[in-house]
Amino acid sequence: MHNDNSIKTLRNRVIAARPDLGNTENIDQWWLLATTGCHLCDVVTQLLTQFQAVQPLTYQYVDIADFDESLMMEFATSIPVLLTKTQRLDYPFSVMDLQQLLAS
Repeated sequence: MHNDNSIKTLRNRVIAARPDLGNTENIDQWWLLATTGCHLCDVVTQLLTQFQAVQPLTYQYVDIADFDESLMMEFATSIPVLLTKTQRLDYPFSVMDLQQLLAS
């Protein structure tokens, strides 16, 4: 389990790689860390779309290919990853996991 400080640090590193995520529109959103050509990332995108049909949720797709090599390699074997302001959810996860994240 990741603590709030490690999530905050991680989100700050992602913002350093993608400064547009630090704006007021994106800073509080969930971020889906993924990349093009990743089958599991496509599965999670579909899962999130289905979830959005019953729960209001916005998220920002963040391509790890936009990161520097060090940060990209940190996620290369764990994507897709959902980052909220306080939690990290590594795949595999389900609709129930998303519901729990939304409630927290």
